[in-house]
Amino acid sequence: MTSSGDDFTRGVEDGLRLSKRIYFGKDRSVAPPKLVTPMTRSSVYPTSPMVYGVISNPGIVDNPDVPSYQPHGSILGVEVQLIRKSYKTQLVVMDEKGETESVGKPEDGGFLKPNIFTLTIPQVDGGSNISVKVKWSQKISYKDGEFTLDIPFSFPEYVTPAGKKLSKKEKIELNVNVGLGTEVVCRSASHPLKEQKRVVEKLAFLYEAEVLAWSSTNFVFTYAVPQSNAFGGVILQSPSSLSVDQREMFSLYLFPGTDLSKKVIRKEVLFVVDISGSMKGRTIEATKSAVVAAMSKLDQGDSFNVMAFNDQTYLYSSTLELATKEALQKATDWIGMNFIAGGGTNMSAALNQSIEMLSGSKKSLPIIFFITDGAIEDERQICEVMRKQLRTQGSELCPRICTFGIGSFCNQYFLRMLAMIGRGHFDAAPDADSVVAQMEALFSRAASTVVLNIEIDGLDDLDALEVYPSVVPDVFSEGPLILFGQYRGGFPETLKVRGVRADMSSFTIDLKVQRPKDIPLDKVLAKQQIEQYTIQAWFSQDKKLEEKVAKLSMQTGVVSEYTRMILLETVQDTHATASSSATKHGKKEASSKKTEITEKTEMIKVLPQLGVGFGNLIATMENIPPGFQPKLPDQAEMFVRAAGNCCVNLCGKCCCVCCINILAKINDQCAIAVTQLCTGLAFMGCFICCELCCGSE
Repeated sequence: MTSSGDDFTRGVEDGLRLSKRIYFGKDRSVAPPKLVTPMTRSSVYPTSPMVYGVISNPGIVDNPDVPSYQPHGSILGVEVQLIRKSYKTQLVVMDEKGETESVGKPEDGGFLKPNIFTLTIPQVDGGSNISVKVKWSQKISYKDGEFTLDIPFSFPEYVTPAGKKLSKKEKIELNVNVGLGTEVVCRSASHPLKEQKRVVEKLAFLYEAEVLAWSSTNFVFTYAVPQSNAFGGVILQSPSSLSVDQREMFSLYLFPGTDLSKKVIRKEVLFVVDISGSMKGRTIEATKSAVVAAMSKLDQGDSFNVMAFNDQTYLYSSTLELATKEALQKATDWIGMNFIAGGGTNMSAALNQSIEMLSGSKKSLPIIFFITDGAIEDERQICEVMRKQLRTQGSELCPRICTFGIGSFCNQYFLRMLAMIGRGHFDAAPDADSVVAQMEALFSRAASTVVLNIEIDGLDDLDALEVYPSVVPDVFSEGPLILFGQYRGGFPETLKVRGVRADMSSFTIDLKVQRPKDIPLDKVLAKQQIEQYTIQAWFSQDKKLEEKVAKLSMQTGVVSEYTRMILLETVQDTHATASSSATKHGKKEASSKKTEITEKTEMIKVLPQLGVGFGNLIATMENIPPGFQPKLPDQAEMFVRAAGNCCVNLCGKCCCVCCINILAKINDQCAIAVTQLCTGLAFMGCFICCELCCGSE
């Protein structure tokens, strides 16, 4: 089986070969698109919003070298305007009947890769102007006191349409509103920006130019808030009349600052790795490399151990060991010999043993780094058991749990809940290719803890209070702490945040509360809200919370597990109507024509589920590797399979598959004669044939 990513790569390659056959006229100033050599996945995958033309029948362009062609375009949250037609996506809640009858095929749209969303627009007439509006949201990264915005703005040269005088204009409008009440310092920008506005915490820039070639680099903008100490704040927002939740909303954010980030706490790390049968192949090899790379980042004074689990558990050492070069090398050798995929998936035993091994730490922060690619039935029970065990630890340094999922068969909401209970962090890799990079990033964040055991004073007097995450995570140097919630009542003017520093001294900071009018808090927090509500809805199996997630998803446009994306088509119809003026003495004095435009909007397709899902128990039980997507047979394939079984049952005397292939090539007269002969034989001996092929029932 090949993945849709492979299909896309081949599709672009086919398109580039097809472009060689296009006639661009005698004008030498019009050059065909340039090809990329050598062709690699990184060179053909789009990194910016992109439109590709789909030629469903290559025969119409006289291209006998290519039997099929199915490229895709990369777009997310889209509106497309054509002549007299327009298309837009929308999130809805589908009932079971509508879902089964209207769901489109995978090629109609969906996630080609976790970071590439595709949507196929129906036939577009040649020469049409296409206006595409794309919306998406993304996080701003934070490290070493700097914020970085990285937006895809790289366009391959071969996608530029051929033309003699094609105007190429680029425009970027950037508005920065940090909401911190402090000065913003610009560090760097990838494109020449002209400053349009500057106040204390707000900046506005503009880049606009007519260029000879489209941008070949992403738009990267880096800025900093010059604060050496920890800083943060609280933002409030009242709900609109259309809000799903009519309680007041707040968001608390806390950045560690450069001084606080210089010293991180000493760690005791236990790597707990799933080596069940589904991890075989490239997945287990990538996991080996990732764990070894993570171990190499341990600091002097850190301790570690490695546990592998399937039906049983296997330990590198009976106790934690200091992260010396010798110990790390021995652990690497042990991983190479013992990370052999096979057996089932007993997560509960592995986690219970991990908590027991790391309990009672007094000078180092214990961290369980849990890695799996599967889903199991008792996930909610595991979460409840872990919650009780961590509550009864009694020590300030109770074990933290960081979770890492591989592939689409694991339940990411279980892993998120487990990480939240353990005050840790979660991340996932969609396939083996991204395991090393994603796991290293997660370990780097988890290992950079600078403040732990966070508590917030000042919220006790609020009514109907909910805070997410419900268990406050630690503060780490590579990112801020962000909490949100809803409440009723009067919010205090300041909140006090308390915790413990890496050197075990106390940490306290007062956060000022503000209510800015130009920060759409509901939109900024929409994705985080949907994720947190879905985690809680999965764990509690609360149908009302699921409905709340669905409503919030439709209101904000953020994909959820309980909504589906549909494609709407609006068609304009223009027609003239005759009208006349008043009559005099029975005669019509004047007449005129009036043009009326009517629009008709209808749903034309439902895209496949865009959420990550809640895991696949069957795939885990059958040890199916991550990324494997079995293709359901259509009627033709089922017929060929049945024909193949018939051949086997007839002891190889007749090959039905070969007969089908031969009959497909004979002329019409011969086909008619053979059909009549086969019909007569089948009528006379159908019962004997059934007995030979299928056996008596």
